[in-house]
Amino acid sequence: MLLKSRHLTSAAVALVLFAPLGACASVMGSAPEAVADSAVQRLADGIVVTPRTGEARAVRLQVFGPRTIRVTASPDDSFEAPASLMVTAEPLSEGFEVETRSDVVLVRAAEVTAEVSLETGAVRFLDHAGEVILAERAGGREIEPVIVEDQTGSHRFETVRQVFEPAADDAFYGLGQHQQGLLNYRGHDVELAQHNMDVGIPFVASTGGYGILWDNNSITRFGDPRPYGMLDERLTVRDATGRFGGLTASYFQGDELKVQRQEGQINYEYIRDQQRWPEGFKAQPAQPVQVGDMGRAGQEGVRVVWEGTIEAFTAGRHKFKLYSSGYAKVWVDGELKIDRWRQNWNPWFHDFDVELPANRQVSIKVEWIPGDGYIALRHLDPQSEADQQALSLWSQVGHDVDYYFVAGDNLDEVVSGYRGLTGKAVMLPRWAYGFWQSRQRYNTQAEVVDTVRRYRELGLPIDNVVQDWFYWRENAWGSHEFDPARFPDPAQMVKDVHDMDANIIISVWPKFYPTTDHYKELAAIGGMYTRNVEAGARDWVGPGYANSFYDPYLPAARDLYWKQISDSFKGMGFDGWWLDSVEPDMHSNLDIPERTLRMGPTAAGPGALVFNSYPLVNADTVYERFRAEQPDTRTYILTRSAWGGLQRTGSTLWSGDVVARWDDLGEQISAGVNAGLSGLPNWTHDIGGFSVEARYSAPQMKPEDKAEWDELQLRWFQFGAFSPVFRSHGEFPLREVYNIARPESDLYDAFAAQMRLRYRLMPYIYTLAGDTWHKDGTIMRALPMDFPQDVRARNINDQYLFGSALMVAPVHKYRARDRSVYFPSGADWYDFYTGRKFAGGSEATITAPLERIPLFVRAGSILPTGPQIQHTAEKLDGPVTLTVYAGADGSFELYDDAGTTYGYERGEFSRIPMTWDQARGVLTIGARAGSYPGMPANRTFHIRWIDGPTATAADFEAAPARTVEYAGQTVQVSRP
Repeated sequence: MLLKSRHLTSAAVALVLFAPLGACASVMGSAPEAVADSAVQRLADGIVVTPRTGEARAVRLQVFGPRTIRVTASPDDSFEAPASLMVTAEPLSEGFEVETRSDVVLVRAAEVTAEVSLETGAVRFLDHAGEVILAERAGGREIEPVIVEDQTGSHRFETVRQVFEPAADDAFYGLGQHQQGLLNYRGHDVELAQHNMDVGIPFVASTGGYGILWDNNSITRFGDPRPYGMLDERLTVRDATGRFGGLTASYFQGDELKVQRQEGQINYEYIRDQQRWPEGFKAQPAQPVQVGDMGRAGQEGVRVVWEGTIEAFTAGRHKFKLYSSGYAKVWVDGELKIDRWRQNWNPWFHDFDVELPANRQVSIKVEWIPGDGYIALRHLDPQSEADQQALSLWSQVGHDVDYYFVAGDNLDEVVSGYRGLTGKAVMLPRWAYGFWQSRQRYNTQAEVVDTVRRYRELGLPIDNVVQDWFYWRENAWGSHEFDPARFPDPAQMVKDVHDMDANIIISVWPKFYPTTDHYKELAAIGGMYTRNVEAGARDWVGPGYANSFYDPYLPAARDLYWKQISDSFKGMGFDGWWLDSVEPDMHSNLDIPERTLRMGPTAAGPGALVFNSYPLVNADTVYERFRAEQPDTRTYILTRSAWGGLQRTGSTLWSGDVVARWDDLGEQISAGVNAGLSGLPNWTHDIGGFSVEARYSAPQMKPEDKAEWDELQLRWFQFGAFSPVFRSHGEFPLREVYNIARPESDLYDAFAAQMRLRYRLMPYIYTLAGDTWHKDGTIMRALPMDFPQDVRARNINDQYLFGSALMVAPVHKYRARDRSVYFPSGADWYDFYTGRKFAGGSEATITAPLERIPLFVRAGSILPTGPQIQHTAEKLDGPVTLTVYAGADGSFELYDDAGTTYGYERGEFSRIPMTWDQARGVLTIGARAGSYPGMPANRTFHIRWIDGPTATAADFEAAPARTVEYAGQTVQVSRP
C-alpha cells in the first residue's frame, strides 16, 4: 500500500526498471552550464534555478515553442522523471532569451515569458506587455515523500501538487471526459482515474489564454486534493431517534422489515465491502420497478433506507459523492438531491453540494434498491473560497512537479499548443463520419451481413457496422479466433459488407484467458499481469473464467500483442479496431489499491506510477504497427479510454457504458465538449444508452415504458447526428432503426430524416474533419471557443457549436417540446428549420417538436450541403449547395482529399475558399488551392440565401437562386 501523505488514498505499486517507449521522445535537457549568478544555470533549451527557499531544490525551465514552456521542480537536482508518455515534442535550443535580475530570472520565448523567483522558485507567466497570465501561488508547491509497496517490495516516490492563482474570471475546461454534467470546472473537484465511462486527461484549457498539461500518469486530482471520506469521518451523524453514532439503517425484503440497525457509514462501495451486509441478510436482484416508485421493490426485492441527521462543524458548501448502482435517491434537509439508476456491475459517482450551517442537525435520507449493486455516500468539508477557486493539480505518485504552460490568444490556440506537444490529430477515414450501427452483440456472421443489407434495402444511409466482443469460442477470450459454428467464413463476412459499400471494424481486447496460446506466449516474455489470475478472479462469461491483461509498457509485449492481432486477422480485410476495456478494467468493482496491484508491476514502473496511461500506450501500439504494415491506409481505432496524446493515434473516444436514462443523455453533452477541449476532436457515445432498466429490457414493454423508450432513443439519436462520430450501440432492446421503429411510421421517418440530414451535411462535416489536422481544429465546440468575451456562455453545459457555423441545443428531458436556448453575443442566429432570426446575447424558448433537434446557424455562415447519398463515398463529384446566411460577412474553405489515405500529410488535398461580402451582396468562390488523386476537376454549386423566415429554409430540394459551374477559377456571384 501507499504510505505517508496527508492527501493520499492507499494504492499498491512498485518500481521496476523503466523501459522507454519507442514512440515517446525524451525531453530531458542538456547538462547545465553555469552563468554569472550561481543560482542560475543555463541549458541549451532553458535554465535551472536553485532557489534559496521553497519545496524544490531545483527548478528547470525548458522552451518547447514560442508559446510553450515546461516547468520541472525537483526535491533534489536529479530531474529523474523518465521520458514522457504523453509529450512527443522536443525542447528548443534557440528562439528564446534568458535575463537574470537581482531577484528573478526570466526566460523569454517569442510570445510568452516565464519569470522564476530566485528566492522561492515560484514561476509566473507573462504576456508581451509584462502582464501576468498565470502565476504559481506563493507556497503553492508541495513535494512530499511517499513509500509505495507492492508484490516486489517498497519504493520511494513523491506525491506532488502545484497551486496556481488564476484571474477572477478564468474558466477551466478539458480534463478528459467526465459524467457530472459540468462544462466549466472552476470551483469544482475532478479526479482523474480511468474508469469505464470516466476518462481523465491531465490538460486544463482556460479562457484566460492558457493551458496546463500536467505530466504525471498517476491518479490525479484537479481542485481539492483531499480524498472524500465517509459520513462519520467529518460529520456528526445521528439516527432517526436522535442517538449519536450513525443513521438508522432499515433493510426490507419486499414490504417486510428484516433488519434495523445503526450505521455510521453508507458503505457497500466495492467487492470487499459486501461483507458489511447484516448477518443472514444478502442483497438480491430487485424486481422491476417503475421510475420514481422506490417503494415497490416487489415481494422478493431488497430495499434499504438510511435516515437520520448530519451536523457539520464548519458552515459552508459541503461536497458529497454518491457512488451507486441500482436505484438510489438522496434527500438532504428535505430536498431531493439525487435520483438515479445505474447497472449493477458498473456503479459510478454522482456529485452534489449542500450549504450546511455549523452545529445544526440537518435531515438526511437515502433510499436504495440494490439489484445486487453497490453504494457509498462520501463527504468533504468546505475549502476556503480562495482555495476552491484556485487552479490546483495534485498527483498521488511521481518524481517531480512537472507541467507545460501553453499560451494562446483563444481556446483554439491553446488546444493547438497542446497538440504541438502531444501530437497532431491524425485524420480518420472519410467513412468514419458516416452512420455506425452496432449492437451488444452480433452473435453470428449472418446477423452482421443482414444488418447492413437491411439498411440498404430500406434506403437508409449507413457506412459502418461493428463486430463486438465474443465472436470467439466461450473459453477462448484473447485467442482472436472466430467460433466457426457462428462465423464460418469471416473473410467472406467482411467482403459481403464491403460489397454493400460499407465498412466493418472488430473488437480486440487486451484481455486474455490463461488457457490461450496468446496468453502463454505473452506470459513467457513477462508480458502479462498475473495477479488477477493468482487471485482466482473470474469474469462473467459462462461459468466464469480466469483472465488478465497484457503489459503494454514492455516493448517485446507490444510487438507480440500486435503480431498476434495481425496474424489472426490477416487477409480478412477489417477496416479498424475496437480497443475495449483499456482502462484496463479487471473488474468494475475492485477498490483502487487492489486494482492498482492487478495493473502491475509493469515494465515502466509500478502500476500506480502509470495508472492512467494504459489506453494511450495500447492505442499507440495498434496505430503505429498497423500504419507500418499498411502505410497509406488510414487507421481507425475506437477506444473506451484515453490519455494525453490519444489524438495522434487515429482514435475515436467513446463515453463508455452509460445507461439509457434522460440524465445520462444530458451529461453526454458536456462530456463530449470537454473531450474536444482536451485535444480529442473525434468523440462518440452509445446512442440511446448502453445499459437499460428492466422495464425496457422485457420482451414486451408496457405502453408507457415503450413511449418513453422511443422518445429517449430518438432524442439521443438526434444528438448523435450532431456528434463528431454518429454511432448507435447498446444492449437489448435492439438498436437498429428498423427495430426501434416500424418502417413507414412517423417515428421511423423521424429517425430516417435525421440520418439523411447528417449525410446532406457531409461536405461541411468532412471539412471540419480536415481542419482537425490542418488547423488543429475541434469539431464539437464549447461556446466560449468562438465567443470568449460572452461570460454567460462559459457555463452553458447543454449547448455547443458543431463547427463554427452550427449551434446545437439537444433536448434531454422527457416529453419536452420546447427548451430555452441562449444565443451567444457577437453574432446573430437563424433557426435552421424556419429561417427565424435571433439577436446575439438574447434568450428564447424554442419550439422543439419530437421529430427535430433545435439547430441554429450563425449569421454570415456559408453552409455547404451535398446530395442525398447512402454512404460517404457516393457522389463525391455531386453538386454542392452553398447556403449563405446573410447579416454579416463570412467565409468558409471547402476541404477535400482522397478520404482513406495519408496523402493529405503529403500535401494531397484541395481547398476552395469562399467569402460573403454582406455590404456588396457578393459571394466569391475563390480559386481552388491544391489537388489530390481522383479530385473532380469541375463542380456544380447551387447557391441560396437565407435572411429571414422562409418555408424552404431546410428544404434541400428547394430551387437555388443561382447555379455556378466551377472549374477551379475564381467566380463572383451577386445576390439577386
